Amino acid sequence: MDELVRDLSRDLDAAFPRLVEHMSPRLYWGLRRMTGDGHQAEDLSQEAFIRTYRALSGYPPQRIRELRLEPWVWTIALNLGRNHLRDRSRRPTLVEETTEPEDIDIEPPDTKAWQRRLDALSGPQREAVILRHVVGFGIPEIAAITDRPEGTCKADIHRGLKKLREIMESEDEA
Repeated sequence: MDELVRDLSRDLDAAFPRLVEHMSPRLYWGLRRMTGDGHQAEDLSQEAFIRTYRALSGYPPQRIRELRLEPWVWTIALNLGRNHLRDRSRRPTLVEETTEPEDIDIEPPDTKAWQRRLDALSGPQREAVILRHVVGFGIPEIAAITDRPEGTCKADIHRGLKKLREIMESEDEA
């Protein structure tokens, strides 16, 4: 990652595709779990990269070299995801009736079950669990991304996992 940051500070246009290639899969899956919608996750990922590029293009090379790049990009993506969820909760959901099978988005039942379980967590718990166990960040990175103390992030992960276990145990009993 240090080499990529150095390359970005030297030639943003040449190195930026490598940043996108490096971060796209995890960024997409983190946002996918956060929003529950693959199309929205793609849109939010692209918007995060657009905002990243615009910001980096205005920074002097020294500032780019000093960035903790991956947590910084994740902060942008997480804020976009939060804004999307907040905006979505304020709008009514329109349902379009269709009979065409190709219009139906069928996901594996397990994906839907996990999304429902994650939706049962509080926002901070869901973000912390996704960043830790879906994306694979450590506690210091999660704290930097969410702008919260490490202890709070650990507590959110612990409480989130505990709640997920309780949900799964209640499902097993049913």
